Amino acid sequence: MKSKSSTREAPRKTPSVAKPVAPWKIWLKLAGFVVVPVGVLVGASYLWDVIWPSGTRGRDRRDQTPPKLNAAKAPAEAPEGMVWVPGGEFWMGAGEEVIAENDSPDDLYHDSRDVHKVYVDGFWMDKTEVTNEQFAKFVEATGYKTIAEQDPDPEMFPDVPKDKLKPFSLVFKRPQQERVALWGPQSFRQWWDVGYGACWKHPEGEGSDIKTQDNHPVVHICYDDAVAYCKWAGKRLPTEAEWEFAARGGLDRKIFCWGDEQTPNGKWICNAWQGKFPLENKKEDGFEGVAPVASFPPNGYGLHDMAGNVWEWCADWYRADYYMDSPAKNPQGPNVGFHPREKGAPMRVMRGGSFLCSDNYCKRYIPAARREGETSSSGNHIGFRCVKDAK
Repeated sequence: MKSKSSTREAPRKTPSVAKPVAPWKIWLKLAGFVVVPVGVLVGASYLWDVIWPSGTRGRDRRDQTPPKLNAAKAPAEAPEGMVWVPGGEFWMGAGEEVIAENDSPDDLYHDSRDVHKVYVDGFWMDKTEVTNEQFAKFVEATGYKTIAEQDPDPEMFPDVPKDKLKPFSLVFKRPQQERVALWGPQSFRQWWDVGYGACWKHPEGEGSDIKTQDNHPVVHICYDDAVAYCKWAGKRLPTEAEWEFAARGGLDRKIFCWGDEQTPNGKWICNAWQGKFPLENKKEDGFEGVAPVASFPPNGYGLHDMAGNVWEWCADWYRADYYMDSPAKNPQGPNVGFHPREKGAPMRVMRGGSFLCSDNYCKRYIPAARREGETSSSGNHIGFRCVKDAK
């Protein structure tokens, strides 16, 4: 990871009797003794924050010592489908070497460039993203209806005709034209389609189903949907610090979840987009869209798909500048979410990238990358996984 003329009067004859000085002049002089030094201190403090942000105080940015991981032994038998993530120290953030790898004109890692040492306690984490089969059991037990299956709130879409206010979610659709402008405030409209009827049961919209996709990650999941599932399962969403610690798999400051080489032995080991997004997908990883969970090798902690496949919700509110002031131990995120492009919209953190992440547009399938997600938004590239505290 996106400082505030005088004129000279003609000489006058000194009167024989000094006139009393007005009280306001005395206070003005006294204020000068206070205001000027305070101004200097404030200015110095501002420059100090620029040179050495407050979030790094006590965590020397020049410190390059390896992080200290906790003992790897699990405190108890693993809950079904989960693995133990031991916790400990790690260097959180992307760093300049990752930013240099970005081929897009935008700085994709502006909000995670601040590398800083963080400690997290150990926790249990789902081996894979939550699957369609697992989510179906939750819906059957509770009767839960996802946000994508509900009628949209007219107040959120004041310019949409009433006959168009039907349940929907976003579905990726490859553009038909030969050239696409990737950058611009509305460029995404070229490859995102308003999929009426699209939801976790119909991932590609009306007419699609998941009959043969039990082991695919559930998609079209909003933040509240993920939270509801976690509560039912006796779990919770990870903080983004926990998520990044887990994604790194015990490796120290590596670019990818598996090391510094993008394709070890010439093979892709995550589900991402190969080719020029959004027109050409070479499918060198073997998949056009979402892949079944655990299609690729696990990382050092036994976790699958921490890179690519689908974006995963985290518990933290999103702020681009949070890295500058995050606590050194078990950071929980800021108190409110904010993004300058989406003023007023509640934003949470999403991690991991998706099958749509490409080197020419969205190379966010690295463990340090973050993005914001409006809490009621969903798409066929958004899912989640759960964690559980050690007892």
